Amino acid sequence: MEAWFMDDSDSDPRLPHHRNPIEFIPLDHLAELGVLHWRLNPTDYENDQELRKIRETRGYNYMDLLDICPEKLNNYEEKLKNFYTEHIHADEEIRYCLEGSGYFDVRGKDDRWIRIWIKAGDLIILPAGIYHRFTLDTTNYVKLMRLFMGEPVWTAYNRPQEEHPARKEYVESFTKKVGVALKAR
Repeated sequence: MEAWFMDDSDSDPRLPHHRNPIEFIPLDHLAELGVLHWRLNPTDYENDQELRKIRETRGYNYMDLLDICPEKLNNYEEKLKNFYTEHIHADEEIRYCLEGSGYFDVRGKDDRWIRIWIKAGDLIILPAGIYHRFTLDTTNYVKLMRLFMGEPVWTAYNRPQEEHPARKEYVESFTKKVGVALKAR
């Protein structure tokens, strides 16, 4: 998995959007924001003991698979537009990339976009309350496993959401942890 600060261009979101010069971000910087990552074997996920351990430890008892591409996702353009609208969730967002690739963008401490490129084998957890969005890369295909605790709730709360309980908890927990406010500008 790779991550970098994004440029400010409004061009095709499927492009990498590197700054010039490129500003790569170490994965431990993402961990400081609450973004967690594992590298797993996507070709044998049904028998993967590490995945089973993560699911048991974190209480992820719901699972489904989602193919995102024009041929397999109804209302593809509309859904991709919704995924790319900046939002938060009241719960963690857990995605395991089984095939293809795509980008999760998250807001850093200074409210700058950080682009995270996930590929087959990457499992990523975004904490509840973090501003984020998702898009495909130029391959236009990703197969994701979605994990959830209990019954899935797919509600996205579009920005601004500074008063949402999940956002308040996120800001408070990381303000205490790293001493930097994460309030939206």
